[in-house]
Amino acid sequence: MSGVDHAAQLFQLRQSLAATAQVRVSGCLDACEHANVIVVQPSPEGRRAGGRPVWLGLANDPGIADDIAAWIRAGGPGLVDPPGILDLYVITPARRVRQQLA
Repeated sequence: MSGVDHAAQLFQLRQSLAATAQVRVSGCLDACEHANVIVVQPSPEGRRAGGRPVWLGLANDPGIADDIAAWIRAGGPGLVDPPGILDLYVITPARRVRQQLA
């Protein structure tokens, strides 16, 4: 998306989560129409509690990185509900794509 500083968003997430989670950049997620796409994976504890990956699309708002980081620091998928604002960004990827990432 034009006007989005992707490098700055990535830097912000990595800085905010350095002590909590690993931030990785992937190849194509086959969801270009929803770019920027951020997939939040549950921690091992979150997965044991039933957490599943949460896909966030159109994650281009400058403040979204703060909301995502706060949610992950609080526990993330399976342990803590995401901030309500993130509900606006949740997308459901194609089943084929979800299976490839599982």
